[in-house]
Amino acid sequence: MFWNIPNILTVLRIALIPVFVGIFYLPHNLYALGIHPSHTINVAAATVFALASFTDWLDGYWARKFNQMSSFGAFLDPVADKLMVAAALIVLVEFGRVGAIVSLIIIGREIVISALREWMALIGKSSNVAVAMIGKVKTAVQMIAIFLLLYYDNIGTFNTKVVGHFLIVIAAILTLVSMAYYIKAAWPVIKESLE
Repeated sequence: MFWNIPNILTVLRIALIPVFVGIFYLPHNLYALGIHPSHTINVAAATVFALASFTDWLDGYWARKFNQMSSFGAFLDPVADKLMVAAALIVLVEFGRVGAIVSLIIIGREIVISALREWMALIGKSSNVAVAMIGKVKTAVQMIAIFLLLYYDNIGTFNTKVVGHFLIVIAAILTLVSMAYYIKAAWPVIKESLE
C-alpha cells in the first residue's frame, strides 16, 4: 500500500520543499516585465508553502477516512513535516525574517522529540509520547507564522511582519512547553533506563 493517496500527498509535500525554497533564489531582475520581484517571490513562496501545509492536513484526513494508514506513511509524514519547517526556517533566517535562536529552538525540539519517539518505539512504549493537543496547537501556530513570514507584505492594514514575528515567538514558547510535556510523559521510562 505504498502508492496510496496519503503517501502520494506526503511525497508531493517533500517535492514542494525545494520549490518554495528555490523561489527565493530566482533572479531579481523582473522589473523589465513590470513585476515587483520581492512581492511576487513572497506570494509565490507563501502559496507553495500553504499548498504543502494543506497536503499535510489532507493526507492525515484521507488516511483516517478511507483507512489507508500504513507504517511507511506513519514514518514519512512526520519526516516531511520536519523537513518543510526546517527548510522554511533556514530560508527565513537567511533573509532576516526570523531570529536564529527561535529557529534553533523549533528545529532542535523536532530533533529531540523525534529521537525520543524513536527510542520509545524501540522499547515498545510509543504510546507514552503519542501526539498531544499542545503539539497540534504548536504546529498550527508555527505554520501560520511561517506562512506570514514568507508572505511578508501587508494585506491591507494587516501587518503580516508584526503578526508573523509575534506568532513565531509564541510557536517557540509552545515548542518548549510541548517538549517539556513529552519529556515529562516519557520521564518514568527514561528514569528507569538510567537506573
